[in-house]
Amino acid sequence: MERATKIVVTIGPASSDRATLTRMIRAGVDVVRLNFSHGKAQDHIDRATMVREVADECGRKVAIMADLQGPKIRVGKFENGKVDLKSGDKFILDADCEIGTQERVGLDYKGLPRDLKPGDVLLLNDGLLVLTTERVIGNEIHTVVKIGGELSNNKGINREGGGLTAPALTTKDMEDIKTAMNFQADYLAVSFPKNSSDMQMARQLADLAGEPYGHKPMLIAKIERVEAIPALQEILDASDGIMVARGDLAVEVGNAAVPGLQKRMIKMARVSNKLTITATQMMESMIHNAVPTRAEVSDVANAVLDGTDAVMTSAETASGRYPVETVEAMSAICLEAEKFEECKLDADFLNMQFTRIDQSIAYGALFTAYHLGVKAIAALTESGSTALWMSRHNIDMPIFAITPNVATCRKAALYRNVRTFELAQSKDLEQVLKSVQELLLAQGVVQKGDLIVVTWGEPIGQVGGTNAMKIMKIGEY
Repeated sequence: MERATKIVVTIGPASSDRATLTRMIRAGVDVVRLNFSHGKAQDHIDRATMVREVADECGRKVAIMADLQGPKIRVGKFENGKVDLKSGDKFILDADCEIGTQERVGLDYKGLPRDLKPGDVLLLNDGLLVLTTERVIGNEIHTVVKIGGELSNNKGINREGGGLTAPALTTKDMEDIKTAMNFQADYLAVSFPKNSSDMQMARQLADLAGEPYGHKPMLIAKIERVEAIPALQEILDASDGIMVARGDLAVEVGNAAVPGLQKRMIKMARVSNKLTITATQMMESMIHNAVPTRAEVSDVANAVLDGTDAVMTSAETASGRYPVETVEAMSAICLEAEKFEECKLDADFLNMQFTRIDQSIAYGALFTAYHLGVKAIAALTESGSTALWMSRHNIDMPIFAITPNVATCRKAALYRNVRTFELAQSKDLEQVLKSVQELLLAQGVVQKGDLIVVTWGEPIGQVGGTNAMKIMKIGEY
């Protein structure tokens, strides 16, 4: 059984050697995430080159996602690397401090004092430490420790309820976008966007940086600010997909609110024909353990049943002890969860209005394939849009995106229930359809006598919208 839900893995020190990466890709990795919060530009370029080489050796089309750091608001460094704060302690966040002590620490975001007032609650290190603001004096934020613990170098800071004014794109992000376009990253993940303007700016910068390479990445908005929730539809409209980034989001809105928001965001994205990635602590225990907890198994399975395109690992594969086993376990969970998915194709189409010919063909192919019970759907596509539209609906048959464009192959690696094949297309329609049959037969996904539905754009061999559909019996050519 082919897995419909895709797997995004973060690579780091534990998974950046060629042998481990090869095993991970063979285990089922669909997208590799490069975390620009760590490492230098050349590190990312080298890793991207290796990912492409290994994927080719494995016969796989694997997408690369460059994840921008964004305005992660952090404390500075301590003279001893860390301090232990106790409830009731006084502690100062000082924008002018260079080296931290038991009494104070510096800030990488110098504008934080301007955003705060007495009574504001600050959550540090993903909410494990809680400070209450007593007063702000110049560049000093005087706080009292409400919930203590160990605070080490460069831990993150959030304000309960959100409202920090740091821009979504920093100077570092702008340079990192140029680096990502240097190796033609398929996806660009934008951290902490508040509205559509943040995403529009990122797209302009990415398109400009990618222009010398003839490349335009797809944009993923990471939903991790409370301000992004009421602006979700406009962010979706300005993006190609969203990431349900449950770490920082949970710190701002509270842990209890996240599961409901996850379901809402995935549903809105599917209705808007956008992609979704569900992330953060999905297999967290596998950083140290060879098997996941039952709670983690349920978490991954529920994301699949919510309809997410992909589930994502972070430290589990970047720095954990069991990166390959994590991918294997996650793949097995997805496969089991998908057995219980409901297909509501008729209900999905009941009140739908088609405004484009290519979209109408895509949905017509889905409807026909579902009721006729064909073996597969093959979408001949340049941009991948037809396959993307089809993938927004549950259907218990594979969708194949067949394209001459290798960049489209890689991008479609993230689409739920879509497999990609690269195939040169001539202007001879009969020859192209014959080649499609031969390809699917050679891949072992169909047999002679099977029915498939094929979509394409006429005239064949030219860039344009999908406008034709045909039901074919394998072996007729």
